[in-house]
Amino acid sequence: MMFQRNTILGGFYISQLCVGIIGNSLLFMMYVYNFLVKSRFSRPIDPIFMHLMIVNILTIIFAMISHIMSSFGVPRFLDDVGCKAVLYIFRVTRGLSICTTSILSAFQAITIMPSNSKWAWLKPKLSTWIFHSFLLSWIINLFIYVHVIESVTAKINYTDLDYGYSHAYCKKKAPEYPNPGLFLSVIIIGDIVFLTLMMWTSLYMVTLLYRHRKRAQHLHSTSLSCQPSPERKATHSILLLVSFFVFVYLLNNFITLCGFFAQTKIPRLEVINIILTTCYPTISPFILMKNNKLILQFTSFFSCFQSAPHG
Repeated sequence: MMFQRNTILGGFYISQLCVGIIGNSLLFMMYVYNFLVKSRFSRPIDPIFMHLMIVNILTIIFAMISHIMSSFGVPRFLDDVGCKAVLYIFRVTRGLSICTTSILSAFQAITIMPSNSKWAWLKPKLSTWIFHSFLLSWIINLFIYVHVIESVTAKINYTDLDYGYSHAYCKKKAPEYPNPGLFLSVIIIGDIVFLTLMMWTSLYMVTLLYRHRKRAQHLHSTSLSCQPSPERKATHSILLLVSFFVFVYLLNNFITLCGFFAQTKIPRLEVINIILTTCYPTISPFILMKNNKLILQFTSFFSCFQSAPHG
């Protein structure tokens, strides 16, 4: 019975892995195609989307692979080097996920900002700041999570004691530092900073959209109210993406804390946690596809191709 349940769970993990990789890869290839073939139609924000897709793919792979192997009963899938590499890359890409989403939200907020705003001087500098923000995000996360390499090792047997961490093949060593909470504090402070930036820029975009809608209604302009501009559609998608990220992030951390302070390990919480961890990178490309002009162009092309008469 346990083997059957684990097999079903492994099948679900594989399905989520495939859906996430396919969705992110499809959207990434479309942005690359638009950048290389139709460069005149590419937007300054497109590199941020491309970076987010790459981060999503890496997060899904390195979060799911060990759980998939464990659910099918593969013993000792990761050794010491494997544990350090897999968990380090997963933590770095997960940190990059929140950084990239924050950059995306801030970029869009500045893009739709009125020209008379006191922050309007940032608009001409956006394109040059994208690369620097990516580089800074990578440096910060690569540096912060070096602690994972030092503190993680492979399990010798499945009865090993985990110090606040649960994994099928890896365990956390006993704290060797005088203040082991410092590492956790740095991560929490960083996440709070990026979440604050994310929610502040999102609230600003909501305010701008609301004012724009009220102005359109006041002027009785049906062209503005009924036919949203591409920037407004993109803003709606980004707001939905940010809202989804914040919801999943808070729920994921709440469940993690519940498991951390539980007297005994709860397997169901671990299952829910890994699903939530990969939920955002799996679903986010489909949220972005909703009002994406590239997707609409491709679907219209294929629909025209299929409806064309065949001689």
